Amino acid sequence: MRILKHLFDNNQAWAEHINTENPGFFETLSRQQAPKYLWIGCADSRVPANEIVGLLPGELFVHRNVANVVIQTDMNCLSVIQYAVDVLKVQHIIVCGHYGCGGVQAAIQDQDLGLIDNWLREIKELYYQHESLLDDLSDQQERLDRMCELNVIRQVYNVCHTTIVQQAWKRGQSLSVHGWIYCLKDGLLRDLSLCVTHPEEVAAYYRQSAMCMG
Repeated sequence: MRILKHLFDNNQAWAEHINTENPGFFETLSRQQAPKYLWIGCADSRVPANEIVGLLPGELFVHRNVANVVIQTDMNCLSVIQYAVDVLKVQHIIVCGHYGCGGVQAAIQDQDLGLIDNWLREIKELYYQHESLLDDLSDQQERLDRMCELNVIRQVYNVCHTTIVQQAWKRGQSLSVHGWIYCLKDGLLRDLSLCVTHPEEVAAYYRQSAMCMG
């Protein structure tokens, strides 16, 4: 007996709807994968990557983890980036965080949370770097939201400094790295005015964006 039968029913209804709207869609999709975008986002169940940008399966290559972190020692994330850039030849890497991120909130709280503390260490360090700025904000929600924005900026910076992206730019490959944030309360994306297309732009964009967040 299938305990999760309703999910299989949902899947069948979804596939039938897609086939009705676009006959042969899955057959065509099975033969190729050619997305233009790599999405690096949070694992939060409320932030479904394809749906919020209105893209179909096959149009968005996706990597998600807690708090949309890009760490230079994370072979999983780096492998996704390399495959997307070197094999799929995506033209855009989108780092998308979201307001009210539980991972970011956990990182800035002074308490022992166990294993996840190791994963969130970089966000903790980012918080300490901007602690005085954030302490000037009296509203706790505003403080968390600002920290979520700062985290996206930092992760864009990290993506741009991977050897994968650096080498792609060096060989003249067309590749842009973007920083966005999603609002759970209205379902809308915000552009953090980060669009890096060349290694020489990285430091300037990072400083400018961090200052604007201040």
